[in-house]
Amino acid sequence: MAIHFNHTILPTHDRKASATFLAELLGLPAPRRWGPFYMVTTENGANLDYMDVDGDIAPQHYAFLTSEAEFDEIFSRIRERQLPYWADPGQTQPGKINHHDGGRGIYFKESNGHLLEIITREYGTGGWNP
Repeated sequence: MAIHFNHTILPTHDRKASATFLAELLGLPAPRRWGPFYMVTTENGANLDYMDVDGDIAPQHYAFLTSEAEFDEIFSRIRERQLPYWADPGQTQPGKINHHDGGRGIYFKESNGHLLEIITREYGTGGWNP
């Protein structure tokens, strides 16, 4: 049996707004509601299920592999919204793009503090190893 990643739950304080933000920024279909979730589905069928929670949210990291053209489109939307972005997960390289493994990558945050990443090449496929 082939194993495929199916879904994860992202805690949020406004599930619909958070899911809509992600879908719009990544150019994905509008989120759909299912039970207590607003679900964003990626091209490979994995769901990011946003669920409202009370209290503090422990930020998580979510990475998305894109084509070069998709990266350009998403990066353009990030700049249009004037969102801060970094070349590294430690957020020590503001306003820069990384070029790990011969691709491009950036990190940016959404309103709940989750650190999102877009990359054009899977890590480890081009010889880069920190």
